[in-house]
Amino acid sequence: MPSPKTRILSAVADRLDALTEGVGRIVAYFTLITVLICFATVYLRYAMGIGFVWLQESYVWTHVAAIMFGSAYAMLQGGFVRIDTLYNRMSDKGKALVDLFGTLVFLGPFLWMMGTSSWFFFITSWQMSERSAYESGLPAIYLVKGTLVVFVVLVGVQGVSIVLRSLLALMGHRPTAKPIVSPDAY
Repeated sequence: MPSPKTRILSAVADRLDALTEGVGRIVAYFTLITVLICFATVYLRYAMGIGFVWLQESYVWTHVAAIMFGSAYAMLQGGFVRIDTLYNRMSDKGKALVDLFGTLVFLGPFLWMMGTSSWFFFITSWQMSERSAYESGLPAIYLVKGTLVVFVVLVGVQGVSIVLRSLLALMGHRPTAKPIVSPDAY
């Protein structure tokens, strides 16, 4: 029977994963919206001879949002880079060590650097009310730059979940199965 400490760590990791899963489901709509806006832009420009800068910038914004907000979901699903030929042959504790090491040594400093630089990037843009370089473009460019800050938060949340699950595995707790989405499902 798991200890109260183990149950708490597992429950926190489950909630963090649920948050990431929820954001991932919303991101799917950003992807659909991006495709629809891109189609409309191309159709209007080449079939109708009409071009709108704000529409063209809109699909860039939704694409950026999909990438920045969907990165944590990709991590949850195991869609990040590692040497799977070695990793797949490891025991649960070996995998936990690799995940813990990678998260603390590589992801942690990366997020710190990204968080620091993206925060100043966003704040500077917001303070000057930065807008598109084009007159008919979208206002509030700082919203797009703010996606970098959201990226850091969401990936950081997923990183905490990975650390918790790694610690649980190192304590001998069997890792809970994550729902890996098969490419064939789409």
